[in-house]
Amino acid sequence: MASKHCEHIAFVRFRHEDATTGNTGSTGGTERGHPADVIDAVDPFIGSRPADLPTPDGLAATWWWPKPAVGNTHPGATYPFGMVSACAYSGAYPTGYGLYERSTEGIPGQLHDRPVASGFTHFQQSGTGAIRKYYNYLRVTPMLDPLDDLGTNWALTSEVAEPGYYAATLGNGVRCEVTVGPKSAVHRYTFPAHRNARIVLDASHGGLAIDRGATVPLRATLEAIEPGVVAGDVVMEGVPLAFHIECDTPDWRQMLWYDRRLMAGGTSLQFDSIRPTTLRPFGTIWAGPAEAGQTIELRIGFSMRGREQAAANLARDTFDFDQRRAETRTVWAEHLDRIRVDAGSSALATERQTVFSTALYHSMIKPCFANDESPFWPASGPYVFDICTMWDIYRTQLPLLTVLFPDRAVELANALVRICEEEGNLPIGYRMAKGADRFFRQGSALAHTFLADVCDLGLPGIDWDWALVHMDTDLRRQYGEEFLETGVAHPITHTLDLAFGYRCTALVARHVGDDALAEQFEALATRWRNAYDPATGLVHDSGFYEGGKWNYSFRLGHDMAGRIELAGGEAAYGELLDRFFGVGAEPVKQLGHAPSADEVAAGYALDRFEGLNNEPDMEAPWSYHYIGRPDRTADMVHAIVMNQFGIGAGGLPGNDDSGGLSSWYVWASIGLLPVAGQQIVFVNTPSFAHVRLRTGASALTIDTVGFVEPEPDLPPQYVQSVTFDGVPLERTWLTLHELHRGGRLVIELGPTPSDWGTTGRPPSVHRDPHRDPHRDNRHDPHHDMEDTR
Repeated sequence: MASKHCEHIAFVRFRHEDATTGNTGSTGGTERGHPADVIDAVDPFIGSRPADLPTPDGLAATWWWPKPAVGNTHPGATYPFGMVSACAYSGAYPTGYGLYERSTEGIPGQLHDRPVASGFTHFQQSGTGAIRKYYNYLRVTPMLDPLDDLGTNWALTSEVAEPGYYAATLGNGVRCEVTVGPKSAVHRYTFPAHRNARIVLDASHGGLAIDRGATVPLRATLEAIEPGVVAGDVVMEGVPLAFHIECDTPDWRQMLWYDRRLMAGGTSLQFDSIRPTTLRPFGTIWAGPAEAGQTIELRIGFSMRGREQAAANLARDTFDFDQRRAETRTVWAEHLDRIRVDAGSSALATERQTVFSTALYHSMIKPCFANDESPFWPASGPYVFDICTMWDIYRTQLPLLTVLFPDRAVELANALVRICEEEGNLPIGYRMAKGADRFFRQGSALAHTFLADVCDLGLPGIDWDWALVHMDTDLRRQYGEEFLETGVAHPITHTLDLAFGYRCTALVARHVGDDALAEQFEALATRWRNAYDPATGLVHDSGFYEGGKWNYSFRLGHDMAGRIELAGGEAAYGELLDRFFGVGAEPVKQLGHAPSADEVAAGYALDRFEGLNNEPDMEAPWSYHYIGRPDRTADMVHAIVMNQFGIGAGGLPGNDDSGGLSSWYVWASIGLLPVAGQQIVFVNTPSFAHVRLRTGASALTIDTVGFVEPEPDLPPQYVQSVTFDGVPLERTWLTLHELHRGGRLVIELGPTPSDWGTTGRPPSVHRDPHRDPHRDNRHDPHHDMEDTR
């Protein structure tokens, strides 16, 4: 394969210039098509820097952010739900891209004072915080310097990103581009004239440059197969990552290296046991003369099941760079076209289109689907990793995946059941790493919520009898033992999780015809009451994960009628909600750099909504639906959408957490919210005049009457009336089946609240816990969900 000069395809893409160069500092000059072209509006840089949003107005000014105000995203090349990503590497937290140190609250400190990179790595988290497994394997570095300079951080300029593609120029003058396929990556480097240019692969690389952030391989092999072809494997975090590499440098020398010394004539390296104290970097180098503008391509296939499968993945995935980039762009365009919105043509509308399109993009990066790639068991079939974590994504991102890609939902459901079958638990978090750290402290039985929705939809391809076995068994592990023995589990939020988990599992039991088991589970599901203190209407004092008792007191449980009654009725519950959302409160001060423990404690003592800076209370605005106040829901959602999300690298209010926040924005801005595990979808004011949402093979269109473009300093619009396929819809929700089946929803909007949604109430599964557990007076949610069309 001859090396070639660069021929660029003319794609629309976002450019990023750093403020230290005197430019705009976020997404400066852009070339884009019509805003309706969703892929052209995506800005992968959004969320990669600390929040830089306008000063919040009204309600939003009263909300307090406990977590770092940074999205923790990266602009690297990705594939929809693909196994592989690639990006510039600076060693920064937590993706390996960017400027920042590890942080747990406030504004993060800087690891670098300007954008830099020491090369380009593979496998990145997306939007997570302290996930503890940071990947960034196989660093590739184009160099004009001696091998001793490997690891130097060069200035990073002229960054460009679009879905599936990332490019930048290093300070050594090399233009660098990366794109990816489902299980592969392709690099292209354009060199200046130099007599000894080189491309260096560091096969030992992993982790971050922060304190204790490095990942050290346990074992490794590396072999030169033929000129331009190298293969090997490294065991990272217990996972054997194999790779097959092809580099189109016929006139360049290919050599292995160890400890920055060339191994002339060497054809293989093998390390049987590597320790942090004995690790010396190793890899492959291609070196030779370069003409000005000469391009070199390097293609890598990955597998967790050996070199042969890595080579097969490369052969299946990869064309030359331009073809691979174009193919990945096409797949991204197809995925992003699942939802189209009419944002209008004003400057503000164009910005909102960018925010929406990018949120939709970020919601489709994780989890990573890697069929036939499990390194932990030999069977073929679905394998999914980077479920990071269920606590972040089960209420927004997984319902979005289920609606837009039902086949993916089936695949994920089967993968979760296989994980439980092989490893003993339905995971709360699951990464490309071996070990018991599965994030059980965050929550319990969260996968049950997703499985219940998939089961209710009747999607084919899942053995629900077998799934029920594992759902049942999983409920009895970890905190589940305490729940069964005492009726409560601490932290108290696990009581709510487990009670709801039993409700979800009862639905599956009914589906397979095991009514006796369903009765048992429905009785256990009433134990949600044990989490609440009737004297306060809030959950009992306990330990809480990234929040306080107010943040966890307004979850959308399966018996909201009982929950509201426990709080003293609708009026009392509404007063608690208003207090929580800061109605009438003074603006608060957010945390700055390195906040003190006292500052953090004072913030938590506000007992205030976290404003989508974090996930524990993200569904709370829709609690107002249960007391006949959809207008209050509109107030809160409008304040969030208009104040907490924006354009530019600082456009997210907190960690995106594998698309958890972005998925919330997608749902909220189209006027919907699924109540995960309960098979209903709330309806409220959309932020766009027209929406088309493709649900599997069907489509739901949302049209508006009287729509006025929303603005941050204007009040929201309120729903006046709704029709669904021409029939008046008095209730404030659709069923999950109605959403998936599709149709036409017409929402009439106006400037003041109306009577719509004030008389009926969303369904509750209400059962007297003191009655005979075999006599069920539950209110069947589907009774109120009959097809009104």
